[in-house]
Amino acid sequence: MSMLFSRLRDLAASQPDQIALRDSSQSMTYAELWQQIRALAEHLSAAKISRLALQLDNGLEWARIDLACTLAGIVVIPVPTFFSAQQYAWLLESSGADALVGPAPADALAEKVPGLVHPLYRLQPARVPPLPAGTAKITYTSGTTGQPKGVCLSLEQLERTCASLAERIAPAGVAEHLTLLPLSTLLENLTGLYVPLMLGASSRIPGLAEIGFKGSSQLDPEQLARTLLTYRPHSLVLVPELMRLLIALCTQQPSIAESLRFVAVGGGKVAPDMIEHARALGLPVFEGYGLSECGSVVALNAPGEDAVGTVGRPLPHLDVRIAEDGEILVSGACMLGYLAETATPPQTIATGDLGRIDENGFLHITGRKKNVQITAFGRNFSPEWIESEAEMLPSIARLVIFGDGLAQNVALIQPRPGNTQPIAEQIAQLNNRLPDYARVHHWFVPDMPLSTASGLLTPNGRPRRDLIYQTFQTRIHQLAQGAAS
Repeated sequence: MSMLFSRLRDLAASQPDQIALRDSSQSMTYAELWQQIRALAEHLSAAKISRLALQLDNGLEWARIDLACTLAGIVVIPVPTFFSAQQYAWLLESSGADALVGPAPADALAEKVPGLVHPLYRLQPARVPPLPAGTAKITYTSGTTGQPKGVCLSLEQLERTCASLAERIAPAGVAEHLTLLPLSTLLENLTGLYVPLMLGASSRIPGLAEIGFKGSSQLDPEQLARTLLTYRPHSLVLVPELMRLLIALCTQQPSIAESLRFVAVGGGKVAPDMIEHARALGLPVFEGYGLSECGSVVALNAPGEDAVGTVGRPLPHLDVRIAEDGEILVSGACMLGYLAETATPPQTIATGDLGRIDENGFLHITGRKKNVQITAFGRNFSPEWIESEAEMLPSIARLVIFGDGLAQNVALIQPRPGNTQPIAEQIAQLNNRLPDYARVHHWFVPDMPLSTASGLLTPNGRPRRDLIYQTFQTRIHQLAQGAAS
């Protein structure tokens, strides 16, 4: 039996009445969870399902199905909540899923499986691509194009990641976790479900609407504050935009931070000043770094093992090194491969990120290899550096900078609602901290928002640089050639 399920079996025996999972309306003890996932695994196996697409809101049912399928050896294919209709169709077509739990697809046959609250729909895939041996989960990247890639992961890889995370965060004494990200996101799937279970803790997984989400990228701050004050969690996992919102909430309502013992943030570069600001408000924020191909988390700061301005030391089961050109290379627990690709499984993942490892073993992320800007004067800089610094300014919600091949750098700025401080003065403050080749020489406010709704940001908030550049290319070059901002 695998590490995760051996641990669940032992906890069901040693602390049967301890609450393992809660959602908006019900709870489940470790004994109940172990009994239910074993029974459901038998029913799903009897239904002869091999690949199950899972498209449900956060809650106990999502967790039970994910765990039962994994126990039964059925490949789980979480459907990201932010996928468009076209991307959803692509997921079902490309994965070879033969069953779905979620909204009824056209012409699919509903089937009642004992133990399942929701109906199961049989699918008839046009093609069934072969999977690498040992595939337990196919997680789809957010995708910068219309056809995201499926990453094939083994249970052993996921368990090694979770065991390392459980060891790293153990000093924080987390007993109550609250999921804020969709469980279909690999990061929350592991940190919000598997890691708390391996720690013998309790995870609360309310529906996304209860937290305050409207769609995939709009969040009601007041509802989020009510949720945090009601549940008083010990731990959270955030993307940078959620961290900025949490800082704003704690500035207004300091009591929100009182229960928190560990808050992880990742998915994008975070300015050190923002970490320090959060900690000054009582938020125990720790930055991390990872990617799906390496099991979601590669490095993480934690209590007693922390260096602000870094993403922490690599997890103990991984080997992280820096290539000659500065790219971060990871080996030790890599994906089995991409879906439908026949290449030999990689032993080392070239992350596409640039970084360095300091003398104390902490990993620094300096930018994306493909995003490095080389100015017309031959000077190199990573835009993420300037952008993360800019977003600490009170009037700037988002800044995206371009300097590749230009004599002067040009930034697109999305002002922060409600702030009245002049942007020009804040850009001058920012420039005083930067070398001349990395400064914002010209800027403008675009006539369309930098958002996921406009298509200019990925679902996790990263700028789609190529599309932004194509959309505003004329204006960028006018400014770079000396036009006034």
